[in-house]
Amino acid sequence: MLKTLFDIAVRHLLGRRRQTLTTIFGVAISTMVLITTNSLTRGLLESFIETIVNVAPHITVKGEKIDPVPLNLLKRENFSEIAFVDNNIQKLEREEVRNYRQILTLLNSPAYQKQVTVASPYVNAQVMAVKGSRNQPILLKGVLIDREDAISGIRKKMVKGDIALFEKTAHALLVGKTVAKDMNLKLNDQVVLIPASGKSRQCKVAGIFFSGINAVDNSVLSSLKFAQIIDGLPANKVSGIALKVADPFANASLSKDLERVTGYRCMTWQTENASLLSLFTRIGYIVFSLVGFVGIVSGFGVANILVTTVFEKSRDIAIMKSLGFSAVEMVSMFIFEGFMVGLAGALAGGVLAIGSISLLASLPIESSQGPLTKTGFSMSWNPLYFLLIIGITVLISTLAAILPSARAAKLDPITVLRDSSL
Repeated sequence: MLKTLFDIAVRHLLGRRRQTLTTIFGVAISTMVLITTNSLTRGLLESFIETIVNVAPHITVKGEKIDPVPLNLLKRENFSEIAFVDNNIQKLEREEVRNYRQILTLLNSPAYQKQVTVASPYVNAQVMAVKGSRNQPILLKGVLIDREDAISGIRKKMVKGDIALFEKTAHALLVGKTVAKDMNLKLNDQVVLIPASGKSRQCKVAGIFFSGINAVDNSVLSSLKFAQIIDGLPANKVSGIALKVADPFANASLSKDLERVTGYRCMTWQTENASLLSLFTRIGYIVFSLVGFVGIVSGFGVANILVTTVFEKSRDIAIMKSLGFSAVEMVSMFIFEGFMVGLAGALAGGVLAIGSISLLASLPIESSQGPLTKTGFSMSWNPLYFLLIIGITVLISTLAAILPSARAAKLDPITVLRDSSL
């Protein structure tokens, strides 16, 4: 019986071929747009996380001291304690990690050796870069280049120059691609760095790098010692320590432990990028809301063709019921039709989506995608999202067939046949 109902459903759809193809085309286009949009948003998120995990530190030991939390005397049961403040005028101190070598020794101890794979001290200094008539404020980051390479893979991200030239040249700089473009800097150019205090220094561009992270590419790297001189820091102080850990996705407990041991604020990459990750999550919710809305619109198209079929084939339906087809079988037949239209459209949309995603991913266009700069668009090929959107589309198309099928089931064959013979 199911085969008979299936054959009749196929004949109904083929009998209105143009309208059926139009509905399938509409479902296919909506499915393609939804899969492509979802692939773009998820691809951007996955690319961002992958880039951050590979380039940025997983935990950063900041120069911010964590002071003990003061007691709230007003909420204590024992009111015998008294607290007062006398001459609470303090100088605003800049953030710095003191005696950082002791922390490096601690991180290299057996207690943390397996969890922390790399520890790279750094110094951040805001300076003015001058080349000829061009000048621009930049972030100078002093690093130990071998440790920095273990954190960010800077060697592989060099587009001009190399690390060997940087190590051999006095006052050498590795310039981010954005800074090089803004100031028209080329390899071996001379640049004058003017700090907020202290004398200016003439430096040489030893290399230009491109990481894909806009904030990193808008900075300049130097040796740690040179940055300490520029920023007026003694040899035992740095701005912070960048850490690479064994498990970058389960680093919260390690961060808290390091805060307790070192006394300095420790920030995970998730915390530092919490606003962006939250934004990506909200965009994901919006995309899946669009999936529902567009799927409903596609469902109306499917319902429209089936309502028309019920109206035009009412005599055939009446004959089928008079031959013994039950109301349940009539409902099943039209649900078959809705399912087939939805499935055909969703599968066609999936194929079209593969083409559109491949096209967007292969475009040789360098574009800024939020906090990243990429060539082509970051697209996700996760098959789960393909199956999810195709499944939702087919489900809505199938459900859309319930109303027309209920109408067909309620037709009175005697009344229909009598009216059609008049």
